[in-house]
Amino acid sequence: MDPNPFLGVGLHATGGFAAGSFYIPFKRVRAWSWESYWLVGGVFSWIVAPWVAALAMVPHLWPVLDHAPISSLFWSYFFGVLWGIGGLTFGLSMRYLGMSLGYALALGFCAAFGTLIPPMFQGEFGALVGSMSGRTVLSGVALCMIGIAICGIAGMRKERELSDEAKTATIKEFNFVKGVWVAVFAGVMSACMAFAIAAGKPIAELAVQKGTPPIWQNTPVFVVVLAGGFTTNCLWCVYLNWSNASARDYLNSATPLLGNYLYSGLAGVTWYLQFLFYGMGTTQMGRFDFSSWTLHMAFIIIFSNLWGLFFREWTGSSRRTLRWMLGGLLLLLASTVVVGYGNKLAAAP
Repeated sequence: MDPNPFLGVGLHATGGFAAGSFYIPFKRVRAWSWESYWLVGGVFSWIVAPWVAALAMVPHLWPVLDHAPISSLFWSYFFGVLWGIGGLTFGLSMRYLGMSLGYALALGFCAAFGTLIPPMFQGEFGALVGSMSGRTVLSGVALCMIGIAICGIAGMRKERELSDEAKTATIKEFNFVKGVWVAVFAGVMSACMAFAIAAGKPIAELAVQKGTPPIWQNTPVFVVVLAGGFTTNCLWCVYLNWSNASARDYLNSATPLLGNYLYSGLAGVTWYLQFLFYGMGTTQMGRFDFSSWTLHMAFIIIFSNLWGLFFREWTGSSRRTLRWMLGGLLLLLASTVVVGYGNKLAAAP
């Protein structure tokens, strides 16, 4: 299959929209503790949705997983466990900082580590610097980092300008200091997803050999990676259910049980869609497919900030702060075009 980088950019945009939107259904959950709705959503996002998609898209899923190299399965799962820690704390960053600032801080570190470390580890960084296409991709990555930093500055300016009452009106558990530390840790650990996907390449190649259309080749990889993420999140949420006496949430008839399960499940499925489209987009990027991670982060921050505007998280901010935020979003959008063009140059004969 010949790569089509600009189609890849479009697929990453769709995945970024899903990732930037998944937390919205959680806002409709009532009278449940965070760990309860996070675990229910996780069952759908890390177990149900990946298996349904893999069974539907991969003709010989069981033989693929059975004959995949043990080392690939192990490292995909292991990095999935580490990524799960990042995903767990990422949810907490939304809880303490809101969608705009939480996404910008966490994903800034995630983009930096997840994009640059894989080519360095694989010894491909020199080839990047030595070619026009590689330098163009790196320029797009740098532009993305600058855009993320500007969005983060806008978020911090917003935090200083809003009163405590305005912050808690939109973010009930707002805590800037705690949220920043959580977001930094979440961003670093979440970058392990990029490593997990790289470790799962032998699984994807085997899937193609057994008849899976190339665009779906990463689908079985996510079955393994997200099982690792589920392990981490399940253990932590069950512990919190026990220590906070919140396990009763799952059967408490005094709460809107059906609605809570539906909204949590919807959040989980929406969350998984980001990686369904991410996996598709990666197959279209060609030689520099590591840059997919930059595109994914850029689009997540773009859509999460737009949702932050929609939910009035920026109400009360000055025009100067809003201009900072808009400038960051425009840079992020420009970075996706530059990265796509660099991959197009690499794919040209």
